[in-house]
Amino acid sequence: MQKINPINTIRKTSIGKIIWQYFMIILGVMMYTFAWSVFLIPQHIVGGGVAGISSIIFLGTGIPVGISNFAINIVLLLVGIKTLGSKFGINTIFGVVVASLSFILWQQIIHIEQIIDATQFEPFMCAIIGAGISGVGIGTTFNNGGNSGGTDIIALIITKYKNISAGTVILYIDIFIIASAFILPAMSITNVVYGYIVMFVFTYVLDLTIEGNKQSYQIMVFSSKADEIADAIGSGVKRGVTIIDAHGWYTKNEQKIVMVIARKQDKVEIMRIIKLLDPNAFISIDKVQGVFGKNFDTLRL
Repeated sequence: MQKINPINTIRKTSIGKIIWQYFMIILGVMMYTFAWSVFLIPQHIVGGGVAGISSIIFLGTGIPVGISNFAINIVLLLVGIKTLGSKFGINTIFGVVVASLSFILWQQIIHIEQIIDATQFEPFMCAIIGAGISGVGIGTTFNNGGNSGGTDIIALIITKYKNISAGTVILYIDIFIIASAFILPAMSITNVVYGYIVMFVFTYVLDLTIEGNKQSYQIMVFSSKADEIADAIGSGVKRGVTIIDAHGWYTKNEQKIVMVIARKQDKVEIMRIIKLLDPNAFISIDKVQGVFGKNFDTLRL
């Protein structure tokens, strides 16, 4: 009897996809705010983005990060809605609200910095851990159509028109934000250096998370049941399939080759279909650097 994965069952329904999408956005944003609240702000490490600006305000005036984060994002949000459309606006409003409430939850309600006292660790270690967790969090949020607002909005506006990674755009903006931390009297050069460490690690992990999710594969199948495999992939995985007429030089027989370009999350299902229909099929799999076109990325020049 075939085992049923309840998570996959939920994700296949239209309502389930929406629920799953917003669940992952919430999870990603909460990871991001958790990293800041536990590892960065208590160590007086200022990273980039609106969270960085809000941290500077918090360390200088005591105004909660969640409040200033929400206020600054409102301005950027208006620009984002006009440029990227209402759907972006809905997801961003959701992300901004979740981020602001998460900061308040972690800092003002739970006081997570007292439960998990990261100040007992070296600041360098806190910078690495905080940047890594926040990068995975924002990457997860991006991959599910959301964001936490802030400089993410600027990055998404630019990447809409140009083939440049979101992480690179955020990198340049963050350089300026972190340097501005010098306005705080108690801020030392060491703290600022740690801020730049956070920036580089965050950018690397963010791009790794986003590009890893977009990884595509070119799968070529040599099988006597090529037609059946092609039909099963087309109807079951909903991916386009190409049949190539070939000639086997060793066997001197005509043969058909199934070629399909698939996302990372589709590869396992395609392999299961092939194994079910022809366990003896010869399969070649290559990672593809970039795929542009219908159901994949949009070519922007």
